[in-house]
Amino acid sequence: MSTATLIQIYYFMRLTRAIEDRVRTLFLQGRIAGGVYTAQGHEATTVGAAMALGDGDCIVPQHRDLGMHLVRGVDPRAIMCQWLARGNSPTLGRDGQLHIGDMQHGIVPMISLLGESLPVACGVALTMKIRKHPHVVLASCGDGATSTGAFHEAINLASVQTLPMVLLIENNGYAYSTPTTRQFAISHLSERAHSYGIPGHSVDGNDVLAVFQAVEQAVERARSGQGPSIIECQTFRVRGHSEADRADYVPRELREEWLQKDPITHFEDYLVQERILTGSQKSEIEARIREVVDDAVRFAEQSPEPDDATVADYVFAPAGPIAIIGEAGASNPHYINALDSRTSQPFTVISRAQEVVVPR
Repeated sequence: MSTATLIQIYYFMRLTRAIEDRVRTLFLQGRIAGGVYTAQGHEATTVGAAMALGDGDCIVPQHRDLGMHLVRGVDPRAIMCQWLARGNSPTLGRDGQLHIGDMQHGIVPMISLLGESLPVACGVALTMKIRKHPHVVLASCGDGATSTGAFHEAINLASVQTLPMVLLIENNGYAYSTPTTRQFAISHLSERAHSYGIPGHSVDGNDVLAVFQAVEQAVERARSGQGPSIIECQTFRVRGHSEADRADYVPRELREEWLQKDPITHFEDYLVQERILTGSQKSEIEARIREVVDDAVRFAEQSPEPDDATVADYVFAPAGPIAIIGEAGASNPHYINALDSRTSQPFTVISRAQEVVVPR
């Protein structure tokens, strides 16, 4: 892995946390309505996994996967407009969570019933196989979703059909307030893979390089036609299920133990030790992240409120075929996302994506 790639991984991990820290502040100020779900402690898992993908691959993320959206190229302005439910957000102000996707970036929108996203991921992977596209689908879920019927149905289908799919299990210790010890009796959730005749591996979800390596191997296996794999990333949700949850059910010593395993701190220490990250580079990255986050907030605050006259729009998908990434017409917005009648642009496009510039 090149030095530039390592620095980029560090940048995306820091940016993920910085955006969520600002979102948490906005929520406490009463400027965000509804729930706020953050991924503190998950940054190595989400960023490391997404970095292992290539052009044309797809992700089917969950509500703690902001890092995946950023790695795939979603503009932080769009993320902030979504949280503040602005009229030019990816959902035109109809939602304030990360229930967003953009097939131009290979992102399939999540379903709130988390396990239900996995059969959709199978559908995308099956389409890729039928159309002989050399692409892979990365679908994520939490430990709680592995207890749903949709999880087992999806894994069985993916196995039987040898689908080009990688299932990333973000085992963060709790499904809301239910600890893993009350959910299943096996030691590692990756063991469930063997029941379906596919490989399963468990890795330290706070070690971004371990996550990258495991997912990269699984992706290349799927890309070569060998079928799906399960990668379990063992991490921890150091905050509550949402910002409204004090998580009093988590023993204090357990939380403190995982805070000492902070994935960003550990990766930064590694980069410094290997003389990859210098003090001046770190300062430049921090300044760049502040600039990006401040710009995203300003842009969102200056953006229009939702247009209530359009509240009934986009209830149904647009008529006509849906193009697949890599095929002729895939860049035509009519075939990818519904159009905002006010701008004649896809509703996920609110600005030009900002180029990621980090010190080399």
